[in-house]
Amino acid sequence: MEEEKRSQGEGLRGFILSQIKERGPIPFVQFMDWCLYHPEYGYYRSEKTRIGRNGDYYTSPCVHPIFGHLIAKQLFQMAEILGKETFDVVEMGGGRGFLCMDILDWAKKSSPTFYKRLRYHLIETAPHFLKEQKVRLYEYERQGKVFWLIPEELTNGEFKIEGCFLSNELVDAFPVHRVVFDQGSLKEICLNHKNNQLEEEWREPSDPRISDYLRSMNVALEEGQKAEVNLQALNWMEKVGRCLKKGFVLTIDYGYLTDELYTPSRRDGTLLCYYQHQASFNPYERLGEQDITSHVNFTSLIKKGEEVGLHFTGLVPQYRFLIGLGILQEMESLERDLSEIDGLRLRLSLKHLIEPEAGMGEVFKVLIQHKRIEKPPLDGLRDLRAIPWTFSCIQE
Repeated sequence: MEEEKRSQGEGLRGFILSQIKERGPIPFVQFMDWCLYHPEYGYYRSEKTRIGRNGDYYTSPCVHPIFGHLIAKQLFQMAEILGKETFDVVEMGGGRGFLCMDILDWAKKSSPTFYKRLRYHLIETAPHFLKEQKVRLYEYERQGKVFWLIPEELTNGEFKIEGCFLSNELVDAFPVHRVVFDQGSLKEICLNHKNNQLEEEWREPSDPRISDYLRSMNVALEEGQKAEVNLQALNWMEKVGRCLKKGFVLTIDYGYLTDELYTPSRRDGTLLCYYQHQASFNPYERLGEQDITSHVNFTSLIKKGEEVGLHFTGLVPQYRFLIGLGILQEMESLERDLSEIDGLRLRLSLKHLIEPEAGMGEVFKVLIQHKRIEKPPLDGLRDLRAIPWTFSCIQE
């Protein structure tokens, strides 16, 4: 296994160095794209388990099915607001298929009418995830509930839905440009080679949209401050706006609004790497064997959404979203049938989803946008002061 890892890492390093020698210095965004998505060596192209206990990181659907059940409750409310005979869900980057399975399980058991209206579409480019989805969701595919799309169907704009575009930890995995404010001007971090090793160098921005992006959000970096610019997120938002005829966009990811994301206290930006549940700040090691991510700029998604007809519904921390949809009541209901020790395990597990400080509850945000609907009241966005539940039941 270790030899295989070295072979993959060295193969990718050799490929990148050969491209630099042939083409000259490359922007970091190209390096990150190859590390994650190279067809042979990329992180998301290998057969290794990436998500869960035996992988490199957790996602919320891996914690407990209740996460998907609560998303299903929100989708049910959206479907009621739309009132159409068919409600389409498009999940992009569905990973191992747990979220889709849990949503459909809840709908089938709790609302047969909603289940009948529901059509679930998945877009997945990682071959091993796609294979796992096909196995895990086989029965639902056989029942005509699950379909797979290719990314090009969004790009050409021919695919149209009325329903919801759903994503969980998608945008943070888009390759990003990295910039630095150096000697009074904006520079882009690029990669060159020296003595057959990768080496950073700072050059003029490779794309004029980089400067436009920062200027449009009034970002003023301090001398020496580094940051990320996610242009692919804007492209993605444009495609979604083009394909959604009427309905909602529900985006779950970790990140901040512009003012907090580009604060001088984040002097080195937000780029993070994950390997076997350990975080690091060095993207130049374990090439193709570690995940590389950056925090999402929710302001950019909101602004771009408005440009393409997706209006702002609300942005809340994940803990507010889940409590608004009844996670505390669901926990209490589940605990009734459990022993004391199993109930404690359940609380500790679900606490990770909603704990504001150390868990996913605060850094993860839920952004909802709507199209061709008057601003809708949604349970996941409601004011928690109106809910007679507190954190006391999970603080034991």
